[in-house]
Amino acid sequence: MATLQEERTQQHDAIRAAIRDICKDFPDAYWRDVDQRREYPEAFVRALTEAGWLACLIPEEYGGAGLGITEASIILEELNRSGANSAACHAQMYIMGTLLKHGNEEQKRRYLPKIASGELRLQAFGVTEPNAGSETTRIETTAVRKGDRYVVNGQKIWISRVLQSDLLLLLARTTPYDQLEDKTRGLSVFLVDLRTAGKALEVRPIDTMINHATNQLFFNDLEVPAENLIGQEGQGFRHILDGMNAERILIASEAIGDGRWLVERAARYASQRVVFGKPIGANQGVQFPIAQAYAHVEAAALVRDKAAALFDAGKRCGAEANMAKLLASEASWEAANACMSAHGGYGMAVEYDVERKFREARLFLVAPVNNNLVLAFLGQHVLGMPRSY
Repeated sequence: MATLQEERTQQHDAIRAAIRDICKDFPDAYWRDVDQRREYPEAFVRALTEAGWLACLIPEEYGGAGLGITEASIILEELNRSGANSAACHAQMYIMGTLLKHGNEEQKRRYLPKIASGELRLQAFGVTEPNAGSETTRIETTAVRKGDRYVVNGQKIWISRVLQSDLLLLLARTTPYDQLEDKTRGLSVFLVDLRTAGKALEVRPIDTMINHATNQLFFNDLEVPAENLIGQEGQGFRHILDGMNAERILIASEAIGDGRWLVERAARYASQRVVFGKPIGANQGVQFPIAQAYAHVEAAALVRDKAAALFDAGKRCGAEANMAKLLASEASWEAANACMSAHGGYGMAVEYDVERKFREARLFLVAPVNNNLVLAFLGQHVLGMPRSY
């Protein structure tokens, strides 16, 4: 009889195989095309939704798979390892924690089954603002209670997939900043139905170096029913913090997937490309950076695995989750540079796909959390040093 660990390993292997099977229908040419057209990979997201993978964290009683962060990590890693860009759909996983933990039963039954089936899409998370950046407690977008609804006014920036989503998880200020003794209070979370926003929400797409479908948002007296408040009014900052560790782990998984794709492509090309009568991978100057990147990607994966296991066990994992994101993003970027260097001029050619992954890997150093803030967290909250900012 198989042990519990053996059963989990078999389950994880089955998940990896299933994701790879789906990705066979979306080869490099597909991603090259949507990248050049700056289009949302609708067919890819639909395929994942129909297969149930985007509902992996939703409990079975609401139509989901009832899996853990470990399994969600495997899904996102394998997507990127197969050459995909899972940023097109990752938010539905890491946003889910706030709704699952702080949403009431009526909200869960109203939204989760439809999200799980794909009838509704929750891919947009509205937190970042032009005047606040990473200092989330300084956001200025307001939600003022008026009778049975809140009226929202303000701006958000770098909010991705708004035009491709039905729902937006929004963080807004419900108490003025200068009236608070505890500055982490006074913010609240709302589930906004984008289908009925109309002219009260203006969406301005932002052109970026990667195909990320990101936007600037302008709220002008947008009315949100009071029943769409998630959790307690004024506790929104703490509510979204609960999901940050999940986000760190999942982003680390995407970076690990990219890193493995880049290392595999680099090693294959270096073994096949012959110059001066031998494969270029026989030269230490080419081989060693690829091997070093491989070692760092694999080490990051081990930290990610530990963080995910702690998260799923309900244990504290802030340090591990942040370290996983830090190490995975740096290892992925190292692999991107090694892969680009190994390919030489061909790395710049669109048809080789290296330049696309190179661009995508760079994002994780600064978003959704800048690595300097991860270091600040580790220095202050893990090592006990004075606050550095």
